[in-house]
Amino acid sequence: MMDPLTSGTFFNGRIQVRQNRSGYRFSIDAVILAAHAAPYAEGTVLDLGTGCGIIPLIIADRNPNARIYGIEIQEGLADIAALNVKANRMEDQITIVCGDMKTLKRDMISDPISLIVSNPPYRKVHSGRINPNPERAVARHEIKATLSDLLTATRRILPLSGRFITIYPAERVADLLTEMRASDIEPKFLRMIHSRRDSEAKLILAEGIRGGRAGTKIGHPLIIYQDNGDYTEEVEGMLA
Repeated sequence: MMDPLTSGTFFNGRIQVRQNRSGYRFSIDAVILAAHAAPYAEGTVLDLGTGCGIIPLIIADRNPNARIYGIEIQEGLADIAALNVKANRMEDQITIVCGDMKTLKRDMISDPISLIVSNPPYRKVHSGRINPNPERAVARHEIKATLSDLLTATRRILPLSGRFITIYPAERVADLLTEMRASDIEPKFLRMIHSRRDSEAKLILAEGIRGGRAGTKIGHPLIIYQDNGDYTEEVEGMLA
């Protein structure tokens, strides 16, 4: 019988990742988010919707001082994330919690949170075809948690001056910034992400500060692929 999980090594063999063969699988989005967040992960980090645990694994690999909690509502994915933490011997840095961000409270995490990251579902429930695979459907569409749910949870858990970092579709940037401000997360940095140099931005990397002052910096565009289809030098650096 075929193993329902695949196994692979990434980041020059430093990280082992098991994933569902037919369910949710991480993408370059998570790598970009983790690479941006890692330098800020000096305290305790909370990853809302951790999936297979890839973002905590990358942050822990890049920042040995980080302590990371990965929250995942889908029990099967939470089990895989915990398996990945153990396989990489990162139990001292990463804790996986199977739970719903909508009911998560600050006192459920033993350490004060300095950073919240999330690679959330991108699509509203009534936009586009719902994937027949339930795991992929929850990861892609706002079935279990909406953008509003994510920001409400962030406001509830993140202390003043705490940092929030996410990656989101560029076409929904107005929704993202509106929800961030409504949740007292002031947008401080934005970076557009393009598949290729001559393509429109598909994603946006956004960073905010809880209770921060107004004023947003716009970073230079991030290009994922070269003209020949290879990753750009910057993205290759994220995978090194």
